[in-house]
Amino acid sequence: MRAIWKGSISFGLVNIPVGLYSATRAGKDVKLRMVRAEDQSPIRYKRVAEADEKEVPWDQISKAYEYEKGHFITITEQDFERVNIKSNQTVDIKEFVDLKEIDPMYFDAPYYLAPEKGGDKAYTLLRDALKKAGKVGVAKVVIKTREHLAAVKPCGHALLLELMHFPDELVDSDELPLPRNSELGKKEMDMAESLIETMSGKWEPEKYKDEYVEALTNLIEEKIEAGGKEAPAARKVGTKSTKVIDLVTVLQESLKQSQGEKKKGKSVRKSAHHAQQKKAA
Repeated sequence: MRAIWKGSISFGLVNIPVGLYSATRAGKDVKLRMVRAEDQSPIRYKRVAEADEKEVPWDQISKAYEYEKGHFITITEQDFERVNIKSNQTVDIKEFVDLKEIDPMYFDAPYYLAPEKGGDKAYTLLRDALKKAGKVGVAKVVIKTREHLAAVKPCGHALLLELMHFPDELVDSDELPLPRNSELGKKEMDMAESLIETMSGKWEPEKYKDEYVEALTNLIEEKIEAGGKEAPAARKVGTKSTKVIDLVTVLQESLKQSQGEKKKGKSVRKSAHHAQQKKAA
């Protein structure tokens, strides 16, 4: 795996040479092309200059800032290098805080940090010290011409750099038309709590998969086998909003359904366990 960025982690007088690596992969997707409807001719997009409508090759394209309408100043790679601030090549840790103090809304994208040559000992020291203290390092770092707020966290044997939003990038929920005063009865609340308890379980991410991509792939295969003919209209799957007067009834039905699914799940696991024991014998 190639490093996206190389620099160092800095805290106090300690500097740890590190490389930055993506901690996520792109989700599965069904790649669709744009085509002209009448003959399915693929559509291409061109980079066209506004001045003369001529296509512009990549080697003639540069970045520029529009400081007035129609007036630009070119920004070169050398200009980006001249913006010399500490976070340009450094994960500059400003302070250490308790992770639970940070609202999850601030977190954006995770990356792995791995030590470069000569950085193993200091890397291990920071990782293990953060684990023991239960802290994360709040840092600033420049990636792809933009400065980010970030958190340095221990994650197993790795250090994780999680990019964060600056406070002014978050939308205040007060801007939304949210209900303020609770007018719920005790019965409704008790049943809601029971439903949550019944539906509670252990976090097992492997249980979840992208069902939409699977369904869309199946539909495409069916259409290919049918020579492109339209498939029959699907029955719409959706949920209706719950009216206040129906809330108790809906909670009761949800509770029954959830309890039934939980019993069914236990029964399936028990049968599978017995089958394994019988096979082993």
